[in-house]
Amino acid sequence: MVNLSRKALRGLAGVAAVAAFAAVALPNAQATPAAAGNYPALPQPSASLPNMAVSTPPAGDALTTKSSLTNIVRYNKLYKTPAVTPSKCKEVNVSLRTVAGVQAYASKLWTCMYAAWAVPLKAAGAAYKVKPVLSVHTGTKINTDCGILYNTTGYYCSGGHGAIYIPAAQIINTWNQNPTYARAWLTQMMAHEYGHHVQWLTGILNASWARQNAFSTNAARLEESRRRELQASCLGAAYIGANKRYYPMSGGLLVQFNWLVTHMGDQPNHARDHGSMKNHAFWTTMGFNAKHTYTVAGNCNTFGASSPYVA
Repeated sequence: MVNLSRKALRGLAGVAAVAAFAAVALPNAQATPAAAGNYPALPQPSASLPNMAVSTPPAGDALTTKSSLTNIVRYNKLYKTPAVTPSKCKEVNVSLRTVAGVQAYASKLWTCMYAAWAVPLKAAGAAYKVKPVLSVHTGTKINTDCGILYNTTGYYCSGGHGAIYIPAAQIINTWNQNPTYARAWLTQMMAHEYGHHVQWLTGILNASWARQNAFSTNAARLEESRRRELQASCLGAAYIGANKRYYPMSGGLLVQFNWLVTHMGDQPNHARDHGSMKNHAFWTTMGFNAKHTYTVAGNCNTFGASSPYVA
């Protein structure tokens, strides 16, 4: 188990009420976190998701020792890979008040994340040239390889070669209330969902779900889900942090991003499957902040952390 410091959380925004994460998440349908408070409320995903098998990643999951599923998630080669490469992509200067604007913004991030993750994924032995499908949609009933998703937030589905689903209407509604917050949310959403794609390509996603299904108690199953979701946010933030000079993630956008990621977490009376706001902020910070002068996926080994850090 790692002994992690919470110094990285000092100076971050205080805690406020949040909307829930997905009450039920399935192996190939991973929902984006949502937050609320004094800012525009972000929607909760539906708890009704189809129960379908995980797709096998193109390179398989033989990226680390096969002696156990635990070794795949805890000692994966991903954690020993080089720094996430800065894509040097600038933020697209478009309005997010239209579907076309959301499509242009998300598409640029999609392309940039694909390029940035190539070096770590290749070093991990993964199929680094596999780009997930990007679907920017306006519906609430979405047909996917995972089945029908009745969602109002972002999702990653591992069917086929992976797919990211972005809800244009929710981004547009948020833009109309707070444009900078909408930019921060769409950036974080894309990064988090691409983090799930990285997990899938490296075998972590499949192994984690197999572990979760094997646990005999609901508490253990929920903790496994939190490890997986907190890692996705950490991996997403590693990309954002690696590219923060070029995006740029500074000024008002950084303020909104910090507020957003410190106000994401499991809401009372909902399933505790994504992690507390405090731990979401901690792992996002672990990914975003530089380790010396670069960011690495090794900062995001939530499966090696003790239970309090994934509560």
